[in-house]
Amino acid sequence: MTLDPNHAGSTGTTDPGPRTDTSTAPPGKGLRSGSVGLLGAVALGLSSTAPAYSLAVTLGLVTMTVGHLAPAALLIGFVPILLTAFAFRELNRDMPDCGTTFVWNTRAFGPWVGWLVGSWVPTMATLFAMTALAQVGATYLLAALGLDTLAGDDTAVTITALVLLGGATVLARRGLQIATGVQYVLLALQLVALFGLGVAAFARPGAAAPSPSWLNPFAFDGAGPFAEAVLLCLFIYWGWDALITVNEETSDADRVPGRAVLISTFVLLGTYLFTAFAAVGYAGTGTTGIGLGNPDNATDVLAALAPPLLGGAMATGVQLAVCVSALSAMLTCLVGSPRGFLSMTAHGALPKAFGRVHPRYRTPAVGTVFFGAATAVALVVLKLASPRFLGDAILSIGLLIACYYGATAFACVWHFRHRLSGSARDLLFKGVLPLLGGLMMLAALARSAYDMVDAAYGSTSFHGVGGVFLLGVGAMALGLPVVVLIRARHPRFFRDGRTSVAPPTLTESPRNES
Repeated sequence: MTLDPNHAGSTGTTDPGPRTDTSTAPPGKGLRSGSVGLLGAVALGLSSTAPAYSLAVTLGLVTMTVGHLAPAALLIGFVPILLTAFAFRELNRDMPDCGTTFVWNTRAFGPWVGWLVGSWVPTMATLFAMTALAQVGATYLLAALGLDTLAGDDTAVTITALVLLGGATVLARRGLQIATGVQYVLLALQLVALFGLGVAAFARPGAAAPSPSWLNPFAFDGAGPFAEAVLLCLFIYWGWDALITVNEETSDADRVPGRAVLISTFVLLGTYLFTAFAAVGYAGTGTTGIGLGNPDNATDVLAALAPPLLGGAMATGVQLAVCVSALSAMLTCLVGSPRGFLSMTAHGALPKAFGRVHPRYRTPAVGTVFFGAATAVALVVLKLASPRFLGDAILSIGLLIACYYGATAFACVWHFRHRLSGSARDLLFKGVLPLLGGLMMLAALARSAYDMVDAAYGSTSFHGVGGVFLLGVGAMALGLPVVVLIRARHPRFFRDGRTSVAPPTLTESPRNES
C-alpha cells in the first residue's frame, strides 16, 4: 500500500497550537516513534477487546437470544466492524495522528463534531468500560486466589479494583514498550485458555459436531432477536481501534496500524467462532445445567463450562485468564485515551497540561494519570450511587460505540469524496464499504435507542424510561455543555480547527473549508 501522491500535505503530527500555515511539516508531539512494530500493534488491538472477558460475559446472552445461531450472530456482527475497520485504515493512511477519530471527524465535519463525537463519546464509552474491567478483574483475581468471601464483598472488590487500576496506570505511564511486553504475556494466557477450553469441548465424547446451519444468517426468528444479538456482538468486537492511537509510535505509521486493524479483527473472528462452536456443541443451548441458555450462566459461561471440562485446577486457570483479559484491556485503555488527549492539546483543543510528555518515558504522563484517576472516581461514584447503575452504564456502551464508529465511517466517505473516482479501489475501500458500515452502525444506534427506552431494559428506570437509555444518551448530551466551555477557553481551535488538524489535500475544494 502507498500513500496517495496527491496528499502531499498529509501529516500525523502538529505543533502545540492550531496552525494556519500548512506549507511546512510540524514537529512531533514528543512520543517515542518506531517503538511498536506490527506484532505489538496487533497485540494491543487484541488485548483492548479483552477476548476472554468479552466471551465470558456475552456469549451466554447471545445464545439466550438466538440459541444455536450464536455463531451466525458473531459472524454477522463482524460485518459492520470490518467495514468500519476499512474506514479507520484509510483515514489513518491519510492522517496518521494519535488523535484518530477526533482528528478525522474534525477534518471531515468540523471542530464541534470532532470534539463531541470524535473525542467525548469514545472517551465516555472507554470510561464506562474501564469501571467494568477494573471491577471484573478484581472479582476474578480474588476468586482465583481462593478468596471467595472477599470476591463477594463489594467493598473488598472496589478496593482491589482501585489497586489494580493504580498499577495499570503506573505501567501505562512508564512507557509503551513495557506495556506492549506485558500485553504479549497477558494475551498469550487468554488465547491459550480459550483454545484449550475449545479443544477440550470438541474432544469430549457426546459433544455435537459443528453444523453449517449454525452460521445461517436467514434462520433467525424475526428481526428483534436478530438485531439484539448483533448489537451484543458489536460490544464483543469493540476496542480494536485502540491500537491506532499508538500510530505515531508505530514503525511505518501510515501502513502498519491499518494492517494491524484488519489482522486483529480477523483473529478475533476466528477465536470467537471457534469458542462459540465448541461451547454450543458441548453444552448445548438448554436452559438448565451447563446449557448456554441457562440464565444462571448467562453472564459468565466460561465459569460454568471450565470445571466439568478441565477440572478444578485448570478451571482456576480459566478464571485467571478472564481476570488477565480484563486487566489487559484496562491497560490498553490507559495507553490509548491519554494519547487522544495529547493530540487534542497539540491541536489547541485542550489545556496545555494534557500535552506534557514525560521526559524519560516519552509518554503523556499527565493524561495517563488523569484518565486513571477519572476512572477511579467514576467507579466509586457509580458503586456508591447503586451497584445497578454500574451495570446499566456498561449496557449503555453499545449506544456510544455505534455513534462514534458510524460517524467515523461517514467521515471517511466525506473526506475522500473527491477521490472516489480515482480508482476502483478508492471507490470500494474509501467509499462504498465505509458507507455501508456507517449505515449499519446508524441502524444499530437507532435500534439500541429504541430497545433501551423500555423501562424493563437493564436494572434501573426513571419515570418509565430505561436507565440504560438515560445513561447512554445522558453521557452524550453531557458533552454539549463541556464543548461550550471548551470553546470559550479555546476559540482558536473552533475557528481554525478543521484545517489545522490536517492540511487540505490538493483534491479538496477550498470552498469546503469555510
